[in-house]
Amino acid sequence: MKKAVLIAVVAMAASACRGDETIRAYGAAGQTWALKELNGDAFTASATLTFPKPGRIAGKGPCNSYTASLTAPYPWFETGAIAATRSFCPNLADETVFLSALSRATLSEVAGSTLILSNPDGLNMVFIASD
Repeated sequence: MKKAVLIAVVAMAASACRGDETIRAYGAAGQTWALKELNGDAFTASATLTFPKPGRIAGKGPCNSYTASLTAPYPWFETGAIAATRSFCPNLADETVFLSALSRATLSEVAGSTLILSNPDGLNMVFIASD
């Protein structure tokens, strides 16, 4: 019995030491990231991405606010299902493109005030820190 308790305590301590291993812990936290480029073209609508707490992303698309889980350790990027409010606006097509691209991103890189999300299929999203 003592051995089982000791193993459980060690396992809990080890998981507590891991902390946040997502992109948030590697330079993305504390910033609001504005999408400036999508697949080599300027993204003229307004879209942001934040990392409000470990394991979460949030932001505002051209029309709606959104949130999702973030489950992969850096440099990988994997969101859970993206939940968004449902307001209509003239930029709804841009929002669909943005949220679709965000859900397909699998790799991330932070370099100073630049955040890049990409995938092996050619997706490339360039964000710039806006604060």
